[in-house]
Amino acid sequence: MHKQSLGKRILFVTLGVFIVSAALHWFLIPSSLAVGGTSGLAMILNHYTPNIPVGALIGALNIFLLIVAYFVIGRDFLGLTVYASILMSFYLLVLEWLFPASGVIVDDLLLNLVFGILISAVGMAIVFNQNASTGGTDIVAKIISLFFNIDIGKSLMLVDFSIALLAGLTFGIQIGLYALLGVILNSFMIDEIIAGLTRKVSVMIISAEQKEILRFLHQDLDRSGTIFAATGAYSGADRPVIMTILSRNQYIQLKQFVRKIDPFAFMIVNYIHEVEGEGFTR
Repeated sequence: MHKQSLGKRILFVTLGVFIVSAALHWFLIPSSLAVGGTSGLAMILNHYTPNIPVGALIGALNIFLLIVAYFVIGRDFLGLTVYASILMSFYLLVLEWLFPASGVIVDDLLLNLVFGILISAVGMAIVFNQNASTGGTDIVAKIISLFFNIDIGKSLMLVDFSIALLAGLTFGIQIGLYALLGVILNSFMIDEIIAGLTRKVSVMIISAEQKEILRFLHQDLDRSGTIFAATGAYSGADRPVIMTILSRNQYIQLKQFVRKIDPFAFMIVNYIHEVEGEGFTR
């Protein structure tokens, strides 16, 4: 039930940003699929300034927006976002140097869109799950939300849709429509992946080996639980119930342990999307 260390958070952010950068370099950038964000805006600018790499443009845009965010929103908002935004520019520049763009991997816009969004959404979800972001339009959306009292989710969608429309004007209607589709798909995928990463398991156990199960929860899983009284409807006997919230891996360990010590134990399992409170809130 300990807080995640800063080092571990940085490691996950580093991994997530690399995944996003790989999706941009191999799928989205070669197809000119500007699906929102500073990466999308950088692709549009790169069309008019082809001598400046997309990675460098993303870096310049992010630095500008981070400076604005520092003065307008405050430094508390930045956190790991500064690290993530600079790292993405670095990764893209390195990938462009190691693997110079030589056209799309597959000559199919839809395939490039789907795989690009799917892969980048995994990376973004990992970053967001560490209470960070890659900067860019997140900052613009926050500023719009702050000054115009618009929900941040709607602000972000508005900004990304605007970039997708610019992509349509720059690269053609077909690219623009794919970019709009990508914005919607990206938002949906990130939400679903984050839900999967943060999903917990609620378990209720009725067992004659209550003390052993509680010992396993406390000592082996570093978790606690709640005990409440219940009465068997058929037998009329008192049957204490243990309720606990676990990660999926912890649940598997608990299930194996309970089966081993009490094959007749009764377990009720529910998957839950969000838990707030001591031991679960960073």
